[in-house]
Amino acid sequence: MRWTEEQYMEWLERQGVKTARKKPKKRSKYNNKKTWVDGICFDSKKEAEYYIELKTMAIVGEIKGFCRQPEFILVEGNPEERAITYKADFIVFHNDGRVEIVDVKGYESEQWKRTYKQFRLKYPELELAIVK
Repeated sequence: MRWTEEQYMEWLERQGVKTARKKPKKRSKYNNKKTWVDGICFDSKKEAEYYIELKTMAIVGEIKGFCRQPEFILVEGNPEERAITYKADFIVFHNDGRVEIVDVKGYESEQWKRTYKQFRLKYPELELAIVK
């Protein structure tokens, strides 16, 4: 009888022998690659690149500043149900006093389209920009 390596490892585990078998890495939902910049883990390479761009703009004075992952309440919660929130990628404070909410997207899902509509209804005074 011939076993594959996988079958042999499974047999060893059933016998109670600890094996150093690695679990396969789970792929990202949208094939994003996590990227580290300045000790911060970004969900995608594109988001990390935009962070570097914003950081440069802040240093040279093109913008007042920015913050990462501002959270907005879309539907208020109560003791029985928690609130529905939306966490953007960045909030940018421009020199002219304008405030811009930025979301870096490689792909606009149906869930994102619903979230966008809810955001527009709840916060019509805020500008939401999508960077592709």
